[in-house]
Amino acid sequence: MLPATNTQTFNPDVLQSKTPVLVSFWAPWCGVCRWVEPMLIQVQADYDSALKIVTINADENFPIASQYRLTNIPSLLLFQQGRLVHRIDQFCDRTEALNLLEAAFNQVVPSLLPAG
Repeated sequence: MLPATNTQTFNPDVLQSKTPVLVSFWAPWCGVCRWVEPMLIQVQADYDSALKIVTINADENFPIASQYRLTNIPSLLLFQQGRLVHRIDQFCDRTEALNLLEAAFNQVVPSLLPAG
């Protein structure tokens, strides 16, 4: 299970983090979200401490979801040094999602290589 953040902890968990943070916005009613989390758990294991991944329930944390103008759930937002540097709002399957994540990591943080 990935750590969760919320409106109260978003700043320290994400914006003030020293490492890049991938934020997964999800909702309990979202079917696609059910297969995204296991994929993100694997990504977290692959990148180890070079990347932090947190989840946030968009329904329960509407101010944050609104601030980042979410149009789809799930949405994956990559932050580095407190700035939103990449977002993935649409993908069809795990393979596409993984390819989009890898492209985002390589583009934004070229030195971010999987551990091992």
